[in-house]
Amino acid sequence: MIHSTIKPSTTKNPESESRRVFLDDVLAGLRRSSKQLPCKYFYDERGSILFDRICELDEYYLTRTELELMERFAPEMGERLGPGVMLVEYGSGSSVKTRYLLDGLTSPAAYVPVDISGEHLRRTARELACDYPGIEIRPISTDFTKPFALPRTARVPSQVSVYFPGSTIGNFLPDQAAVLLRRIVDLCGAGGGLLIGIDLKKDASILEAAYDDRLGVTAEFNLNLLVRINRELGANFDLAAFSHRATYNRDLGRVELYLVSRKPQRVLLGGETISFAEGEAICTEYSHKYTVAEFSAIAASEGLTLDREWTDEGRNFAILHFSIDE
Repeated sequence: MIHSTIKPSTTKNPESESRRVFLDDVLAGLRRSSKQLPCKYFYDERGSILFDRICELDEYYLTRTELELMERFAPEMGERLGPGVMLVEYGSGSSVKTRYLLDGLTSPAAYVPVDISGEHLRRTARELACDYPGIEIRPISTDFTKPFALPRTARVPSQVSVYFPGSTIGNFLPDQAAVLLRRIVDLCGAGGGLLIGIDLKKDASILEAAYDDRLGVTAEFNLNLLVRINRELGANFDLAAFSHRATYNRDLGRVELYLVSRKPQRVLLGGETISFAEGEAICTEYSHKYTVAEFSAIAASEGLTLDREWTDEGRNFAILHFSIDE
């Protein structure tokens, strides 16, 4: 039985608090000797729209391949998740892939999309509520990397399972991924499960093209992070003075995204001056690639047991189901 509920905020001004956290995170990253920005801040309204466009690009095989797997195997996935499940989706976005899964579930107790982009989340939740009137839709706008409470639902779920699509887990360092997997175990509890997408290791040319498309949509998505910082935090980044770069780090098994300063420059932010040398880069995202065995070993260390995998013929992408036994 689920006894937890959404806790009311004790912050008098949530928007002010959110801005303060955003500013603190950005300044902390830009003060580092190797500058970084948290990739979770990509997803304002504009960033979410741009990412949806990325998912439609020829070079971006990830979404296309994952959708094919969902279309083909959603009934099997639904069977693994079980009847009466509360399905909690991390980073739900537009919930396009989720529709296949909802169609494959047997009498789900509720669908709980969780996303940091509140406006985008609420719009998608309204659309899903219209299309799936028999399923209780309970969106939560929050950072899923931090603990949050599950909502009460009209029906008591038989179990709780997390759906974590899109290989978003790859944005975390392996030790960070392990912490997040442990939180998923704690959230779902015994008898729960995790259905997760991972991008598999492959030739560097395929990977780099997926993150540096010919139309420049990914570059626009990357630069939009600076647009957001200018708009919401009052910075004065000159977008024309930064360029997008994507490279595959074979030793660490990850694609790395950067914004590279085209010239020596200074940026004002939060009363501080941030200096950039020509060629100095801000790392904005890691996207780790795994073998099934590598990822399963991390999951096993946090109490998750792999019991099913689905992959395409080229083994570009995998969707894995883990059970929680503790």
